Amino acid sequence: MAEGLSAMARTGRHAAHVTAATAAGFYPALHLLDRPVAGIYALFAPIAFGILSPLPGAGRERAATVLRAVPAAAVLVVLGTVLAVGTWPAVAGMLAVGFALAFGSACGPRIAGAAPGLQLFYILACFPPYEPGTLPQRLVGLAVGGAFLALAEAVLSPDAPEPPYRTRIADALDLAARAASGVVRGEGPDPGTAARLGAAGRELRLSRLPAGARPTGAGRTDRALAQAGAATRRLLDQLALLAGHAPAPGDTASAELLRGIAASCAETAAALRRGRRRRAGRVLAGPQLLEELVADFLKSRAGAPAPRAVLLRRSTVLTAAVSAVTVRTAASLALGGRERLYGLPREQFWYAAEGPARLTAVRIRGNLTRRSVVFQNALRTALGLALARLVAGSLDLSHGFWVLLAVLTLGRTTAGATWSAVRAAAAGTLAGAFAAGLLIVGAGGSSAVYAALLVPMMLVAFTLGPLGGPAWGQGLFTLVVATAFAQIAPVTWRLAEARLVDVLTGSAIGLLCGLLAWPAGARAEIRYAMSGLLRAAAPLVRATATAVTEGAGSGKGGAGENGTARSGAGKCTAPDGSPSPGVRLTLHRLRIAEAAYAQYRTEPAPDAAEAARDWLTVLDHGSRTLVGAYWLPRTDGMPGLPPEARRWAREAAEEVAAATVRAAGFLPDGVRVRPAPLPPEVAERVPAPLLAPLTDVEVWLRALARDLEAGSPPEPGDQPARYTTASHSSASADLA
Repeated sequence: MAEGLSAMARTGRHAAHVTAATAAGFYPALHLLDRPVAGIYALFAPIAFGILSPLPGAGRERAATVLRAVPAAAVLVVLGTVLAVGTWPAVAGMLAVGFALAFGSACGPRIAGAAPGLQLFYILACFPPYEPGTLPQRLVGLAVGGAFLALAEAVLSPDAPEPPYRTRIADALDLAARAASGVVRGEGPDPGTAARLGAAGRELRLSRLPAGARPTGAGRTDRALAQAGAATRRLLDQLALLAGHAPAPGDTASAELLRGIAASCAETAAALRRGRRRRAGRVLAGPQLLEELVADFLKSRAGAPAPRAVLLRRSTVLTAAVSAVTVRTAASLALGGRERLYGLPREQFWYAAEGPARLTAVRIRGNLTRRSVVFQNALRTALGLALARLVAGSLDLSHGFWVLLAVLTLGRTTAGATWSAVRAAAAGTLAGAFAAGLLIVGAGGSSAVYAALLVPMMLVAFTLGPLGGPAWGQGLFTLVVATAFAQIAPVTWRLAEARLVDVLTGSAIGLLCGLLAWPAGARAEIRYAMSGLLRAAAPLVRATATAVTEGAGSGKGGAGENGTARSGAGKCTAPDGSPSPGVRLTLHRLRIAEAAYAQYRTEPAPDAAEAARDWLTVLDHGSRTLVGAYWLPRTDGMPGLPPEARRWAREAAEEVAAATVRAAGFLPDGVRVRPAPLPPEVAERVPAPLLAPLTDVEVWLRALARDLEAGSPPEPGDQPARYTTASHSSASADLA
């Protein structure tokens, strides 16, 4: 109840902002200056950015987004005004603009949030009459409406800002520091600590955050924050394993490294809370000590032999330290530091030295494939809008831009969701048209009546519409546009009829596109994307194990989001030392799978069997495979390793790789894999300096096997959203 009232209060406050901004621009332009064209744009600018575009963030953040979007909207108004010379130029422009804006959702939630509103400005401008002389009025109306909306969002009871994602990471790192210190003190198995660590890891899932707080942009900061969150989740999992078992007495090396992990986590958390940015240098200077501790730890493991239990525990501690180093480095990059990546695999932080333009180009190029849900949504949206513009122009529909507006607002990523929205919208529009007809007949040509009704009508429509769904939204918006247009020119009840015809026409076009263009949405793509990720990861498992034992490459690679087919089995780098095609391919498939998973979470719930599949575990498996490929091959092979040990590593890796390929088929009974542990009689013959890195491989393969076997239902707090528009759904990436 409290959450419902809070949501209603937020929606009502936002509706008041949009209503105030609309009234402040529309009334003076129309009634004082007698500039109806400027009044129309002053009316629709706050509606476009305040209602049609779900801009993320709090009030001041939304205000900044609006101000940044106004120049782009002005360009689209100019383009639409020029192309309104004929139907076919306007259709061609609609196709290009529709695709570009919808595809731009891949670059981040703020671009995705503003895209529907930006579409509206081209739609408004590209319809007849062709009047280039009104362009100044259009631009003035747009600027006034955008400025008033930004002012209202920033000044009129602005929303409290959401805690940034870096704060959540900082909270989790504080817990990790306490857990690492507890393990050092030898507090023994603590299921309570393990449970708290697991809960903290779940809170870092991006599905637990509002869309605007998710680091899903193409820039360096968002990439670094997303990587820091994923590495923190791995760190929490590894500390939970350590907290769930009794400590090994006398293991001073592990204790020293755990102290370093605790110190690094605490300092990183403090830096994330401060949020300081620097132009150059390292934001976090002290935690470089952790890298030195890791190097000393590796040297100490190469000394005297240790019992198998101690080796396994040390390997887990080392894995946790690697995650802590990754978190610290990614956090420093997110805060503006210029890491030189001493001793770190550069390919894991390939984006660190890239500029914004390069990173954006990489993101766009990586999604230019028909298997990308971002590409599918953009093409579906562009075709629907272009077809709607052709139909409206060819039939010379009155107020034909309402046809395109219906396509824009009612489109969904699945045909079933589109049909549900269209049904509700048709019923709501019918009721709204009937009410608008009665209002027009009753008020006649009295402009004062419409002027008096517009503000309360907008306040009610913009409050109840978002809460009630398409039926309420379309019905109440019909009353708003009837009340507004009745002030611009004399109208009859035929205006309500035109509104109904246009919405039904747009609904039919949107439904047709939904049926013909990828009607199953992400539910069809997610299986393909996850299968592709697993099939790309399988040979990388073999290659990494081979690189550790045979020295056939450094295990490094991956310099972008799109890759090519893997070549050179058994190698993690190309012969010339260039980035490994296998690692790049796995990373590319991981990004595509993440985008599909993000959209999947926004669509209506599938059947029970499909909903029970834990897709996030598949993403974790791909991420863990890449981390192993980055970090495990630290040497040029293991000369002196007994043949039976090499055979064990090869067979264990082959068993996990084969299970990964089987998992790509998503068998009903799932996958059960238990890679054979290193036999004691073989371990006895392995030289002490080589036994530790061989144990690292064993621990990594076990973790991959656990990922493959995991099949628990989704977390209760991670329920998908009710519905979302196709133009911006795929930007809300719910990454691991």
